[in-house]
Parts: sequence; C-alpha cells; structure tokens
Amino acid sequence: MRKIQMVDLKGQYQGIKEQIDNSFSEILESSAFINGPEVHGFQKDLEDYLDVKHVIPCANGTDALQICMMGLGLVPGDEVITADFTFAATVEVIALLQLTPVLVDVDKETFNIDVAAIEKAITPKTKAIVPVHLFGQCADMDAIMALAHKHDLYVIEDNAQGIGAMHTFKDGSKKKSGTIGHVASTSFFPSKNLGCYGDGGAIFTNDDELAHTIRGIVNHGMYKRYHHDVVGVNSRLDSLQAAVLRAKLPHLDAYNAKRREAARRYNQAFLGHPDIILPKTVNGCQGICDSCDCHVFHQYTLRVKKEKRDNLVQHLNENGVPCGVYYPIPLHLQKAYVDERYKEDDFKITNQLVNEVISLPMHTELDEEQITYITTLVIDYLNA
Repeated sequence: MRKIQMVDLKGQYQGIKEQIDNSFSEILESSAFINGPEVHGFQKDLEDYLDVKHVIPCANGTDALQICMMGLGLVPGDEVITADFTFAATVEVIALLQLTPVLVDVDKETFNIDVAAIEKAITPKTKAIVPVHLFGQCADMDAIMALAHKHDLYVIEDNAQGIGAMHTFKDGSKKKSGTIGHVASTSFFPSKNLGCYGDGGAIFTNDDELAHTIRGIVNHGMYKRYHHDVVGVNSRLDSLQAAVLRAKLPHLDAYNAKRREAARRYNQAFLGHPDIILPKTVNGCQGICDSCDCHVFHQYTLRVKKEKRDNLVQHLNENGVPCGVYYPIPLHLQKAYVDERYKEDDFKITNQLVNEVISLPMHTELDEEQITYITTLVIDYLNA
C-alpha cells in the first residue's frame, strides 16, 4: 500500500507534469513573472468556469477577503457577522481593518453558519455577513441573501474551501459557490481543491463598479502607473502560480468527483456506526448519491461521540494515518478575539463540535486500499 497522506500533491502533479513543466519553462524564458499572460489567461478561464463577470487574482486568500471588505468601503466600527467555527483568517481581516467582528454559532449538521443566529445578531451597526462555505459546501445562501436584502447588508462569501460546489436554490436554479453574494474570496493554497504551488487567491464579483475598485486596491491603489487613486495593498498572483492553476482548472470537476467518490466510500464504511456521525450535505444525501454536486469535500469531517476523538487521533497517527482537527478552539475563545459580548450559551454547537470533529485524509489520489485501511482502523478502534 502507498504511504497515506493528508493531501497528495505530488501524486496529483504527476498527472499534469508535462503541462506544468512546459509552462514554467516558458515563463522563465519570457521573465513575465508579474501580470504576465498566464495570469490574464487564468483570470479569463476562471471567469468562464464560474460564469461570473469578474475574477481579480491576488496574492492569497486572506488578502482576498480583506480586499473584499476594503472594496465595499466598510469603515471602523462597522459590524461584520461571521461563523465562530472556522479558520482564524475570516475574523482576522475584520479585526485588521478595525471593523467589529460578530461571531455566531453554526449548524450541527452542515457545520455552516446558523441563519437564525445571524438574524439574532443583526444590529443597526451591522454592514455585512461573511458565510464560510466550510469543508466544501455552501451555507444556506437562499436564507442568507434574503436576510441581507431585508436588512440592506453586504454578503461576502468566504469560498476558500468550496470552489466548484453548486448551490441549488429553492426555485431549482443553480449557481457555483462564490458567485451568489455581492463579492467572494477564495484561496489557492496548495492543499485546496484548486491549489497552486505557493500562495494565491482571487476575488469574484458580478458588480462592475466594485470590480474596478478592487482592481485598483490589489495594485497599490493604481489604475495608471504612479497614480494612486484609492488606498491599496500589494497583492498580486504571480505568473508561475497562475500557470499551475490554469493547468489544474480544466480538471477541477474531475478532482472534485474523485473527492466525492472517496467520501462515498468513507460513508458507506461508517454508515450506521453508533459512535460516528457522518458529514451531512445540504440536500440530505450525505454525498452518497451519484448526482450530488453540492459538496466538494475539501475536508472529510466526521463527528466522533463519547469523548473518543482525541484517542482516535492518536491511534490513527500511530498507525500511519494522518488526520486533522479542524478546528480545536472556537474563535470566540481565541486570545486575540475574546470579547465580553460573547456568552457561552450562544455557541453550544461550536463548543460541541470542537470536541468531536476529526478530518480524515481527503485528496484526489486516495485509492480503495488506503480507504479500506483507514476505515478499518477507525471502526476496529471504536469497537474495541
């Protein structure tokens, strides 16, 4: 059996090696390292894939989220509501801009932000909602967009983990994650479903005026060289990373299908186990049906009951299976974001999840032998 990895980037590279190597050689020969043809080509390719008017590449996913907020003109003191159960970058940029983060609980089935908790947290100072499409599926965007319309709020989708996922609206229409709100950010960190070989990110929007503003912000506030029209940052996607992403993008749907197939095998092995709660999809199929397109399984995350999670992590690691706990500490308890406004009763689900979740290896190169080994280890340990 091949060595089990949390993410097998080398194995994935072998399938696109010739294209990547040729593109790198051409870029090195041309020396067009910044804003070269590969960057512009990738931008257009991604716009076509997402069916969105504007993709603005940038240096990383955290920058992308910050630039979204800058582009919308949010100012110190404005409140931004987001999920307590997510990676710190989401709240980090809110704090960096001296906005006021408002953390709320999540749904225990999908791990995404709880819409009822959002509504409860809205005040006259609220200006934006940041739903995080956690682990690879969309938050409840029908309800979130309705809330935003009702209260005149911006919706900034944090799509760092969800690229390629589809959201099916109540009327049956569909859109890809990151194309539903007013603006969205994504990350191309190497382990993402669409990842480069360093740092990278992008912003999506269908708003022409907002796109124009953001294009200036990512490049020091310049639209014309040495003319700084807005306060900006230095955040550009380089040509080498764009070449990797351009090579991978045509395979993204196939990559996501492989992730769904791996999730399906995990689910079938664990189905019915009394100590395991399987990841749930928004359409209720748990990713098992062939037609599922709502989840792209950036992470395959189980819940383990009866306080067995930490010992299971140790058991898997001792037997050559890497795994992760995403996330072990809720944001409202992180030293940087502690706030007297927060009450523990408002985070019952998050406080439960941080003690139960475990993410198993998930990538495009997982094979049946590896999954059988992993699932057998988990089941045998829990049954012991």
